[in-house]
Amino acid sequence: MSDAQAEREERPPITNAPSTNEPRINDRIRARDVRLVDSQGQQLGIKSLPEALSIAQAQDLDLVEVAPLANPPVCRIMDYGKFKFDAAQKAKESRRKANNVGIKEMKYRPKIGQGDFDTKTRQVLRFLQEGHKVKVTVMFRGREVYHSDLGRRILDRIAEQVEGVGRVESDARLDGRNMVMVIAPDKRARQSAADRGQEHHDGSAEAGPTTPAAAPPPPAETGE
Repeated sequence: MSDAQAEREERPPITNAPSTNEPRINDRIRARDVRLVDSQGQQLGIKSLPEALSIAQAQDLDLVEVAPLANPPVCRIMDYGKFKFDAAQKAKESRRKANNVGIKEMKYRPKIGQGDFDTKTRQVLRFLQEGHKVKVTVMFRGREVYHSDLGRRILDRIAEQVEGVGRVESDARLDGRNMVMVIAPDKRARQSAADRGQEHHDGSAEAGPTTPAAAPPPPAETGE
């Protein structure tokens, strides 16, 4: 057997890292040196891998490779089990919120009374403030469908009342015996309003309390 063949047989097989999105931790880290960050986020400088592992083990924590492409890789000391649990909880909460935000629907009649109109429109506002889109439907009966202008007037009134909170995403259109309009939350308008409110608050705070005007002096007494 030649020396080259013997060297190939003695060389350990190369194994590919498992295809996973999880970072390398502890003894799975391959770098010789790492840039170490402690559990409080403080930079500890460049350490050899054995030294970094020793520091993490002394704190009963894990060494986690958080930036493998850096030179040298950045590793952070943390409780990796707790980190994974917190990340899973955040992802679950994010999915729950995404599922809860959808399209709500509010139905009106062409000859709706003012009280019912105000009640339904307040509900539309509440949906928009919660981040939902709202499908507003005006339902026609019988020959009412030939007077679609009545439905359009109602939808125009609703659009005016929710201005600053919602914006018309889909203009009013006839859909069979219904007239439909979709309103979406107006995040820009709400942010602008919040910014204006903050500026007003800051300006009032800088101006300070107003000093009351001094009372005028009493009139001089005149002898008789």
